[in-house]
Amino acid sequence: MDSTRQKKISRLLQKEISELFQKEVRELVMGVMVTVTVVRISPDLGQAKVYLSIFPSNNIDEVFNKIVDNAHQIRFALGKRVGKQMRIIPELKFFKDDSLDYLDNIDRLLKD
Repeated sequence: MDSTRQKKISRLLQKEISELFQKEVRELVMGVMVTVTVVRISPDLGQAKVYLSIFPSNNIDEVFNKIVDNAHQIRFALGKRVGKQMRIIPELKFFKDDSLDYLDNIDRLLKD
């Protein structure tokens, strides 16, 4: 169960990371739409799990690997944005959120 502080920090990080993908690290995602679906932060605020939904889904692995390889650059840019609000910028761990693909697959199966 997340504390109120964890929820506030999660919402802040989700907003700021999504803006980073839209504005500052565009060359990293190669014209693909990246959506930050959920951010879960550890109780000590030292680690954040960032769940990403990538569209179109034909080259997810390539884009995701590029994001993971440049996590330090994203964390640095995030630190510039939220450095006044947070003492420690959390370590970012990225995960693929394939819930939309899963829902689409279930919908397709139900139609058949």
